Amino acid sequence: MRRLILATLLAATASIAGAAPTPKEQLLVPPSGARHFTISSIAGKHGDIWSWTMPDGRIAYRMSMSLRGWVTETDEMVTLDPTRRPTTIAIRGFTDSGDATETFTVAPNGVADWKTVIDSGSAPFANKHYNTYGGPPLAGEFDIDALVAAGAKGIDLLPTGHASIAIGQTTQVEGPQGPRTIKLAFLTGYGFAPSPVWLDSDNRLFGNAGVISMLPEGYEKNGPKLKDIQDKATAAMVREVAHRFLSKANRTATLIDHVLMFDSVAGRYIADRAVLIADGKVAAIGAAGSIAAPTGATVIDGRGKTLTPGLWDSHQHVGDDWNLLQNVATGMTNYRSPGSMIDEALSIYKRRAAGDLLAPDGKVSVIIDRKDPLAAQGALTVSSAAEAVAAVDKIKAAGLWGAKFYTSMNPAWIAPAAAEAHRLGLHVHGHVPAGMRPLDAVRAGYDEVTHINFILMQAMPQDVVDKANTAARLEGPAKYGKDVDLDSPAMTAFYAELAKRHTIIDPTLTVWEPLMTSDGSAISPEYAPFADVAPPSVVRGWKIGGYPLFGGLTRDDFRKSFTKMVDLVGKLHQAGVPIVAGTDGYGLELVRELELYQQAGLSNAEALQTATIIPARMTGMDDRAGSIAVGKTADIVLVDGDVSAALGNLRHVHTVFLDGYRLDGAALRQASGLNGMPK
Repeated sequence: MRRLILATLLAATASIAGAAPTPKEQLLVPPSGARHFTISSIAGKHGDIWSWTMPDGRIAYRMSMSLRGWVTETDEMVTLDPTRRPTTIAIRGFTDSGDATETFTVAPNGVADWKTVIDSGSAPFANKHYNTYGGPPLAGEFDIDALVAAGAKGIDLLPTGHASIAIGQTTQVEGPQGPRTIKLAFLTGYGFAPSPVWLDSDNRLFGNAGVISMLPEGYEKNGPKLKDIQDKATAAMVREVAHRFLSKANRTATLIDHVLMFDSVAGRYIADRAVLIADGKVAAIGAAGSIAAPTGATVIDGRGKTLTPGLWDSHQHVGDDWNLLQNVATGMTNYRSPGSMIDEALSIYKRRAAGDLLAPDGKVSVIIDRKDPLAAQGALTVSSAAEAVAAVDKIKAAGLWGAKFYTSMNPAWIAPAAAEAHRLGLHVHGHVPAGMRPLDAVRAGYDEVTHINFILMQAMPQDVVDKANTAARLEGPAKYGKDVDLDSPAMTAFYAELAKRHTIIDPTLTVWEPLMTSDGSAISPEYAPFADVAPPSVVRGWKIGGYPLFGGLTRDDFRKSFTKMVDLVGKLHQAGVPIVAGTDGYGLELVRELELYQQAGLSNAEALQTATIIPARMTGMDDRAGSIAVGKTADIVLVDGDVSAALGNLRHVHTVFLDGYRLDGAALRQASGLNGMPK
């Protein structure tokens, strides 16, 4: 439902400022007195959504949002039948996934037809409800009405799927209309897990809360409070799952025999090994058949399987409990979050340590950005170098691992803030602030640069560099990337200096692949292996039209620029620059990230090292994680198939060992919203 109200605002943001509709497609202008909702975070306001009734009775919606420099502009017109079920829908505008045009109509014979940039179809309307591909999320209020009316039986969806709602606790919020009583509810059927939404006293849509919230104008200050309430409710649900898996029965000794083992330190696969796990650690490693199973141990025949260190996602913005569970289900035992809110990070650590949260183990950075309309949501916002230094101190005081600087930071503030971070033993990384090139940021104190587009910024024209806190951070590389000479003296000198300084690069190629290469005809390779096992609404959202074209560029131009990004990773690796694999997504994209590194020229084993031993060393956790070695914590994954022959076999999780707990892959997938083994 509207991509779970605001989930897309967090996952992908929205499209480019230069992609506005042509004059003949000018979007609706809300009249005075229209219902008004705002989109906001602790960093400030990001956008508006209005709704009003047209003279002909249709309901109109208008959304305008600028999130970190990305702009979305859409409108929607809805006709309702006597039961308030939408029977015609027309959406226009643009998002970062491309053209937002979408139509839905119901013919007199009861047959519904729909068309979007990624699909079209028809089916009997009957008692179903059409689940739109996009459009302003406030228009999802009619889905809420239908779900409430349906009760426990839920509603069937078009094009496919089934959804329901469960209404729970109440709370009071303060705003311009005085105190209002609202209710927390959870939606199922639209995503991998139950998703929170807030209803008013009449069980109508009140709003949505999260890192970014959509709430009625004047009620924005309630966002953090509502988020805290729904987070606690979610934690209670996930606690039951954690207790089921983290049982004494799952911590007994395990012997995996006759298995292909990946030695991440040496960067090689060793055939026919035996590995004994006991008391939460790797107890013994030897030749197949050489280790006796202790009394009561579980013995797993490893023939046809591969045993690797648990996977790391080095760009996983942790915070969602269900997503953390899914990360474990896909073989991820560790992460590095390049930007989480302090309270969320501490909550995860505390609940994980208590056995109340099934999650990978990892390290967390906090984002620092200049106080600005383009500031990152969830960031500590600052207005001076002194405040930037104070923000660094706050991160250290919270016991977290790193400081991540963002694109709107004043370049002059980076060096003093980075110096303070290093004095305190914190890792320094981030986006490259507008006006700086990556080498400027590294010389100012960065230990690591995030996202391959910011590495390519070294070769961009100055006007692109100066606007890197806007959509120019993708537009520039998309336009000019294909023509960059990666072997030029300037670029080779750049790689050499990064290598000399041991600067780490976190490419996140899988962020850019769907945006730059998709044309709406197929699901991007990041998600295609999961298409048969993910919820239908999620799968439909994975198919996108691609980042809007501009300036006479073609999709083929974008694809050539993406290929240059992939090649750039190879050049960095050849020069000796450390690479860590991260997704900036669900985490499902991680194996595709490794496959792209192999395309870039890394060997199979070198690619897998970027998601095992290298991030473990980066975070200082290599004494207990990142490799399979006697005495280390048993954070290990067993997969079906030969990973040395195909990295894609990493998706075929058989068993996950998390802190020594033996967790069944199929049961994990089911608990996390995946209904089978991915391809």
